[in-house]
Amino acid sequence: MKKRLVLFLLVCIGLTSGTLFGQDKLGIIRHNHLAIHVKDVAKSAIFYRDVMGLKPIPVPDNLKAIRAWFDLGDGQQIHLMDGRTEQITHDKNGSHFALFVADISKAEQYLKAQNIPFHKQVRFDGVVQVYFSDLDGYLFELNEGKKLTPGS
Repeated sequence: MKKRLVLFLLVCIGLTSGTLFGQDKLGIIRHNHLAIHVKDVAKSAIFYRDVMGLKPIPVPDNLKAIRAWFDLGDGQQIHLMDGRTEQITHDKNGSHFALFVADISKAEQYLKAQNIPFHKQVRFDGVVQVYFSDLDGYLFELNEGKKLTPGS
């Protein structure tokens, strides 16, 4: 009898709170895409493809002139939307986009070779960070992803 009462109470709590048997809050499960407004989608698309090395994703024919989509991996994307008229000013202590890279030293060497200005710093926990802007002033923070060691 006691077990039935406990089970009954758990079911009632679960049904009323939404936490045991359903979604509580919005139910977000992962990031899909980030859409940013750019001044010239064609020029920005070249930067994201050739400089950042992102893979283009097909855009519907009716949007090709005003959109460019890029794959970040794991189902995540960056969407470029044409027509921005205002200046973008991002700051490492404010708005910025953070991405993992395989090797921060190689990323830094690449930015130097491309003559792309950047800021390098060591975070409070010893992680090296590199910041650079795209053509529109959107700021990107690069961090090195954890390297897997044998047995991990």
